[in-house]
Amino acid sequence: MRTLARPIGLGLAARGDVDEVVGWARQARDHGLESVWVHDSYFERDGVSFTTAIAQAIAADGDADEAGFRVALGAANPFTRHPVVLAMTGSALDEILPGRFVLGMGTGLPLRLKQMGIPYDPDTAVERVSTAIDQIRALWAGERLPSATPGLPPIQPMFPPTHRIPIVIAAYRKAFVELAGQKADGYLARPAESIPSLRGILERLRASAEAAGRDPDSIETAGYLLSLVDKTRREALNRAKREPFVIYMMSVLSDVSLHRAGFEADLRDRIATAWRAEDFTTAGNLIPDELLDAFMLCGTREDVAAGAMAFHTQAGLQLPLLQPVLQEDRQIDELIAAATIFASIPDPVAATQRQVVPAVAGAVPVAGAAVAVAPAGPSPAGAATLTLATDRTLGRRDRLARRAGAVYEILRPFAFTASIIPVLAGASLAWVHQLWDWPAFIAGLLGGVFLHAGTNVVNEVYDVRKGIDTITSPRASHAIVKGRISERAALLFAGAAFALAVVFGVYLTWLRGPAIVGLGVVGLIAGWGYTAPPLEYKNRALGVPLVFVLMGPLMVEGAYFAVSGTWSLTALVLSVPVGLLVAAILHGNEWRDIREDSRAGISTLSARVGRRWAHYGYVGLVLGAYMVLAVSVIAGILPAWTMLAILSLPFLAQVIRSAELGATGQARAIAMIDLQTARLHLAFGSLLVAGLVLSRLVGG
Repeated sequence: MRTLARPIGLGLAARGDVDEVVGWARQARDHGLESVWVHDSYFERDGVSFTTAIAQAIAADGDADEAGFRVALGAANPFTRHPVVLAMTGSALDEILPGRFVLGMGTGLPLRLKQMGIPYDPDTAVERVSTAIDQIRALWAGERLPSATPGLPPIQPMFPPTHRIPIVIAAYRKAFVELAGQKADGYLARPAESIPSLRGILERLRASAEAAGRDPDSIETAGYLLSLVDKTRREALNRAKREPFVIYMMSVLSDVSLHRAGFEADLRDRIATAWRAEDFTTAGNLIPDELLDAFMLCGTREDVAAGAMAFHTQAGLQLPLLQPVLQEDRQIDELIAAATIFASIPDPVAATQRQVVPAVAGAVPVAGAAVAVAPAGPSPAGAATLTLATDRTLGRRDRLARRAGAVYEILRPFAFTASIIPVLAGASLAWVHQLWDWPAFIAGLLGGVFLHAGTNVVNEVYDVRKGIDTITSPRASHAIVKGRISERAALLFAGAAFALAVVFGVYLTWLRGPAIVGLGVVGLIAGWGYTAPPLEYKNRALGVPLVFVLMGPLMVEGAYFAVSGTWSLTALVLSVPVGLLVAAILHGNEWRDIREDSRAGISTLSARVGRRWAHYGYVGLVLGAYMVLAVSVIAGILPAWTMLAILSLPFLAQVIRSAELGATGQARAIAMIDLQTARLHLAFGSLLVAGLVLSRLVGG
């Protein structure tokens, strides 16, 4: 088995697909990492089950070396799992993976225990963990334990493991650290710990071990290091500030840990206040780069390797455990690459010297990559002890990819269905009426899409100018705020899109006459004036009603006229359910963003009517589309086949459920309400168009 020159491990949460997590553990082993540690996090999935699956997979691969890759449960607690059960679990895992299982022990989060109605007393928690360790070791040694109920036979273990199973204590309070020094095999540091704080903890651990007559070097020290990797350190920091988990971790930092890292508790309290209000944008904006640098690792893989080395050399952490903030394939790949770089850094690392990272087999070379580790000691103005290298220079390929990604972000092509469906609906009705012109249909469709594209870009520019979209806005494209594309370039892009829309409009005018000019002028003015001055009608509470008119009656009737050369009252009726769902997309977006829009001084319809009536309005829009369709079919205005659209009801049920949860104050439930509504609009509209086509093909 491949082994890295310096031990480093991977921390994984018990979440997601079990096979995927097992695959990541195997990947870590194959690249020479020392171990994988599985968090037992309430209320996700069971950590023991994931640990067992990993151990079984490693064993099945035929790894028989007892000094090889380890699997750890980090950490369980005696409040939710009785010591007898933990002893049984440990013995079974040792049987599966002989000599390579580690048991982490702590108390669990008091908040989670209280949520489950489990009493927790800080004063007695240490004694409970200490007693649990004694009982587990006694059971593993085959000793009987007295019955907890008088008069019953003692507990007779029938499962003593063959190998000695290490027990590490996961905690940060002084009493627990001292307990680890007195009787544990190791100490496991929590995520989001700073170098100064961890240094102090490990000094206390050594002192406690010496006082108990133990060799401090015999106690293993491991610690979770929250990590987030991106192409540059700047992008990693920006992304971290948008992650609710990171915001939460910054909101629960202890006073002592903050003080040791040079920060005031007031900063944490302000972040926590925004977190509890589920105002993640404000919370993210409150987090300075220095706070993230002090308590987690953000940057390129080289930056993460440098950070892990700083914890190793400055805090004395023997086994850094890289814990991904985002548990996904790319992040795991990057962290394993960072682990390989970490192991290749010359030891000892000169604290005041920049160390150029050598080439690593299997790693992608990075031009100009360097690792810089700052000297130990207090950092100025509350900055983190770790000094990271500046963002690496992106190569030509990366620059092109970033530019293409920026164009995609500001265009938002996934939203084009909001303009494509109305055109298809109007054109399909014209086809049903046996009025069809392919060139006119294509020109109308492309003209509508380019008009929509220009509107999206202008909206992006002015949302950034007004401060609505910031680097911590969870749903903004970030293309402009990250500097991937300039405002000037974006406006040129918008101008090009509008110009192409005009070209197709001129062609349609040649085909259908001056009526197209009126439709086109209204569309151009509405597209530019959505968020741009002087109209800014979205910000005057007119966005929802005008979008209904523009992308409902105007676009459906306009498409019918462009293809057929005539007007139709039936097309006007058909446009109502289509327009209601497009309006619902925008209304859902405004409802979700009431806080952010109000903060920026933007007065949308939702902000004016309030959350309660915004909820009623949203439900009315989505249900209204189905009601109008049903009434239109019953009245004989639309063909019966258009009722095929009711097959989209599962999408309706999803958005209604999200809306009802959002109405109870669960802001996260409507975090994706606009995308969910867009999917509903696409499903409803596609089925509606299919029904129109079928009505001509099969009649009815």
